[in-house]
Amino acid sequence: MAHSARILVASNRGPVSYSVSPDGTLTSRRGGGGLVSGLSAIGPDAGALWVCAALSDADREAVAQGVTEPGSRMIAVPPEVFHAAYNDIANSVLWFVHHMLYQTPLEPVFDEEFRGQWAGYETYNAAFADAIAEEAAEGAAVLVQDYHLALVPALLRERRPDLRIGHFSHTPWAPPDYFRLLPDDVAARLLTGILGADRAGFLTRRWADAFAACCVSVLGATVSDDGSEVTYQGRTTRLGVHGLGADGDFLRERAHREDVDERIGLLRSEAGPGRRLIVRVDRAELSKNIVRGLLAYRQLLQDHPGWRERVVHVAFAYPSRQDLALYRAYTEEVTRVAGEINEEFGTRDWQPVMLKVDDDFARSLAAYRLADVALVNPIRDGMNLVAKEVPVASDGGVALVLSREAGAYEELAEDAITVNPYDIRQTAAALNTALTMPEAERADRTKRLADAATALPPSRWFLDQLTALGG
Repeated sequence: MAHSARILVASNRGPVSYSVSPDGTLTSRRGGGGLVSGLSAIGPDAGALWVCAALSDADREAVAQGVTEPGSRMIAVPPEVFHAAYNDIANSVLWFVHHMLYQTPLEPVFDEEFRGQWAGYETYNAAFADAIAEEAAEGAAVLVQDYHLALVPALLRERRPDLRIGHFSHTPWAPPDYFRLLPDDVAARLLTGILGADRAGFLTRRWADAFAACCVSVLGATVSDDGSEVTYQGRTTRLGVHGLGADGDFLRERAHREDVDERIGLLRSEAGPGRRLIVRVDRAELSKNIVRGLLAYRQLLQDHPGWRERVVHVAFAYPSRQDLALYRAYTEEVTRVAGEINEEFGTRDWQPVMLKVDDDFARSLAAYRLADVALVNPIRDGMNLVAKEVPVASDGGVALVLSREAGAYEELAEDAITVNPYDIRQTAAALNTALTMPEAERADRTKRLADAATALPPSRWFLDQLTALGG
């Protein structure tokens, strides 16, 4: 019923997706993740609603047929509008800006084609604002998620000034000099969009401070002395930091199911008996820095030949955004470099790199349990939950090699071996340090890492934001 939801979450991806069976019937599949856990934590009688996008043709068909799941509302915009908003702007512009991925001699180019795509992003955000305004009860709490929906808070404020609105950014936030690559009007619109919220949340203080600095640089806004508030045109938005943690209970239980045990045996057999394992688990995403990780591993084998035939780099690079040519090319480069290392160093009985590019969650958990070393070296990352999950799931203790550009660095740096993600020699040396770490020290560090990693599990992360918003 319209105007009945007391707590609303808005995100691009929702808790349910649909598929069409051969006979034409629709089948729903429920996903997981932090927001699902968070909404579950508030209880079934809280009057909560999740507003999300129809991502596929099957999702759009479900909307057309009026098929819904309790507690969710799916929005179907025309496919070309969704493509412009999601692929062309959110993933190909905003993601690149916040992760500082552009090769600036050639990109970005903000031309008339971009302006058409930006219009699609505006339409997409307006559709969310309309749906939330229609569904929200008087004075409801609304938690808007991420860079896909940066304009929603201000648009919703215009439609429903009675609502309590929060926005949370799951990515890094670019510093002002980089953020100002965007056209001035677009940069201002993104910032004022989020400033339409009562409260803007970030994964680390670093990202919150960068947002505030952009507000000062682009808008001429003022920031409180403690950095907790931004004031612009007479309106104040509070800033908050919530470092999303791993779901320890779920991870430990799921990592010990039968399918994971089976994959442990397969991984051990493929790696070879007694060999140490350097593990990475990532999407094949440009910001994850997989190629430089492989180059650092090659440097390790060159600098420390004693590790040859004694260590295997287990690299899981699961497909990401393969509808974009740049991502397909990156995945191909990962495969090429891994092949070169195997050709250069491999022997009849030893394959130095075990690369997998097909998604398999149970296999990832098996690798978490077996890892002697975890390599997490992103160029830039809002948080990086892999860095938090591996210590939690580890069987025998793990040494974490961690990029200082990961959001997780803020919480885990003391017990990780930290690196500049661009420095191949330093990363290779860190891998050697990790491999030679005494067992007792590794166990102690793993315990402290796991404690830090689970300090703010998804359910509490969500509830803390709701409480801070006054929900």
